Amino acid sequence: MKKKLLQYKKPIIITTSVIILQLIFGFDPKFCIINIIWLFV
Repeated sequence: MKKKLLQYKKPIIITTSVIILQLIFGFDPKFCIINIIWLFV
């Protein structure tokens, strides 16, 4: 269980930080798509 949590920790942190940045600076679809693609590469 702990190993799985560590495996998904980075993507979860990145996703939440991207969402927070989107809320602070306004929604930018281009920026959002680039971050999602970068997350899965």
